[in-house]
Amino acid sequence: MKRKLSAFQKDIPPYSGPKAARDSYANLKQLSAIPGHIYMRPELQILPGQSQFSKVPWLVPMLELLPPMSIGHLKEWGLSTVFVLAKNYNKMVHMWESVTAIAELWHPQTNTFVFPEFEATIFLEELEIMLGLPRYQRGEEPTISYTVEQINSWSILAYITTRKTDLYSMTSGMHIHLLPIAQWVTSQCKRKTKNYAAIAKAAAICICGIILFPKSDGAISFGNLSIIDSISEGMNIGQVVLGFLYAGLTSAALGGPFYGSVVTLELWMGMHIQFRAVEDLTTECKTMLNHPLAYVGG
Repeated sequence: MKRKLSAFQKDIPPYSGPKAARDSYANLKQLSAIPGHIYMRPELQILPGQSQFSKVPWLVPMLELLPPMSIGHLKEWGLSTVFVLAKNYNKMVHMWESVTAIAELWHPQTNTFVFPEFEATIFLEELEIMLGLPRYQRGEEPTISYTVEQINSWSILAYITTRKTDLYSMTSGMHIHLLPIAQWVTSQCKRKTKNYAAIAKAAAICICGIILFPKSDGAISFGNLSIIDSISEGMNIGQVVLGFLYAGLTSAALGGPFYGSVVTLELWMGMHIQFRAVEDLTTECKTMLNHPLAYVGG
């Protein structure tokens, strides 16, 4: 038997503003006892690092030029959902008020969101399902070997191009710039070269850098470049994506800049938390039409 909308409305108390919301969480002693936690900063108006997540004008034009063979490689590597999210990234509206509110509940030691009566967190299995990433199979550990060696970004990028001018433009300090890589992809597509695998690898760096490992506008770290490169070798990267998001939430909770996959965080929030944009639940919220959830699972 279906319940009418009015029945649900009675279950939801009216929103009384941020001050009342903060007062209702006054018993969260675990968070208030952490020095520097943003939970104790009611004057905070913007999440630190929020300004780094802006629109990326070069992303969609590059993706629209990708040849079918390169898109096929991305699908083969388990990046179909990430590709779709990237194509619609500039349409998405990030709900920063909600992200800030959930970041205020993050406990750096337990890696959980502390609510008055329970704790919750983002599980690896959820992340893999939401992003369509290859699933991590428990029991595979004995078949995996790890080596510790210095990450050579040029050796990874050399698969894309060996021109030193290109390599110099793509790297800076300990970071990789995504715009020059996107420009290389665009030039290859317009020239209709048949470097399908190389184009796919370069495109994977761009879309994963924007959707999975964002830290600052248009750049990723050498370490994350190595992780993205391993996708084409069959490695499962869900654990790394989740760990990077955990680290970003911890940074934000302690007053530092937020980083990590805000798209993943909003997908998780959209699946587990009910938000009220207006008092009347029958009113259409246009912001939610461009929520990341609108572009996955279709």
